[in-house]
Amino acid sequence: MLFVEFRFFIFFALVFGLYWSLRDNRHRKGLLLLASYVFYGAWDWRFLGLILFISTVSYFVGNGVTRAGVSARARRAWLSFGVLSALGVLFTFKYFNFFTQSFASLAATLGLPAGDITLNLVLPVGISFYTFQAVSYMADVARGHVKADRSPLDVGFYIAFFPQLVAGPIVRASDFIPQMETARRWADVPVRACLTLFLIGFIKKSGISDNIAPYVDAVFADPNSFTAASVVAGTLLYGIQIYCDFSGYSDMAIAIAGLLGYRFQANFDSPYFSPNIQDFWRRWHISLSSWLRDYLYIPLGGSRRGEARRNVNLMTTMVLGGLWHGASFNFIIWGALHGGALTIERIWNKHVAARFRPMGVIGRVLGVATTLYFVSFAWIFFRAQDLPEALSISQTYLTWTSEGTRSLAPFMWTIVGLLALFNFLGHRYDAYGRLSKLKPQTFAYVFGALAAVALAFVPLGARPFIYFQF
Repeated sequence: MLFVEFRFFIFFALVFGLYWSLRDNRHRKGLLLLASYVFYGAWDWRFLGLILFISTVSYFVGNGVTRAGVSARARRAWLSFGVLSALGVLFTFKYFNFFTQSFASLAATLGLPAGDITLNLVLPVGISFYTFQAVSYMADVARGHVKADRSPLDVGFYIAFFPQLVAGPIVRASDFIPQMETARRWADVPVRACLTLFLIGFIKKSGISDNIAPYVDAVFADPNSFTAASVVAGTLLYGIQIYCDFSGYSDMAIAIAGLLGYRFQANFDSPYFSPNIQDFWRRWHISLSSWLRDYLYIPLGGSRRGEARRNVNLMTTMVLGGLWHGASFNFIIWGALHGGALTIERIWNKHVAARFRPMGVIGRVLGVATTLYFVSFAWIFFRAQDLPEALSISQTYLTWTSEGTRSLAPFMWTIVGLLALFNFLGHRYDAYGRLSKLKPQTFAYVFGALAAVALAFVPLGARPFIYFQF
């Protein structure tokens, strides 16, 4: 069930009406939990058992950690059991075949006997997201950031809340659970801001991402047949596609939760205007990058044990972050590229850049251009179907040479430029804030006109969100 489908609008209208007609907070949470299971079951009802299992483990581990009291050993034991249980489910469904096949290939290369053991498993949609939320809950309870909830209903609701269930943003237990303690008030809902954000997300997904997708698919399906300029254009278009697709989902998820009285943190902040890779990761998929920082990088030691150890921790975090996206060497390379760039950037800033004065606007423009060029290069490994294809496209992207003769329509470069311009102007002049603060009548006219224009550009047949595969 996609946010841009008609059946979702019917589903949400029913949930919305019933939710705000109830007065008791417990009844409201029960309704939203049931609605979340219906929403997820629309994909495949068989995987509801996984969410129930992870929710149950999280509930018992949270209370077990609390009962352990001051015993650090018992608290660690409970937390280890919970995290290993949740990650064990994730590993089985997402990584088991990848690691067994990789081991079999390595053994064959070394001349060792090894059977190719695989499981015929379907990857459950959203498993990476709700698994990380479960880990967040158990870890936050163990750290004392949030109290263990004595109600299985509340733990289940936190993990399964449908706006962010299948593609984020990853919501922290310490941010969300306190909001569950009292009934949300309609008077506190910023309706115009939520509707504006949903429309922006809808335009990003259906108006931009889905219309760009056929051109990107054509280039990545047969890159050797295209000219170098077309391969570069296709790569840049994929960067726009995945940004509009994923940030569009996040915008709509935040808006939907907001209309039900719940607040999610922003997940994107114009990442392609970042002057360096570190700033890019402060702006891109913020909920994941901050999750990796707080639950992986810092526990590994962060930057507390010297520069060399910091670089190892940083690289480890980014490689595992790449692997989180999928069981493929391409994702590992994508993570390693970003880890290497972050490491080089930190060394540069410490030993070289500190000796030079800032270059002002020119330096920032060069930084943004260089960062965008590198991020787009790394996207090749994220999008390509396999490693040989990624290497072939990378060669063309870096050398601007190709024997191909097919070309994308020249207007695609114009589209890239116009989208960059619109994104800059929207960010610079806060189009979202200005629209959401219009007077009610003016807002209704402008919102209706923009919605009508957006619907005119919606292609026939909605595409699944890209991050559903993760």
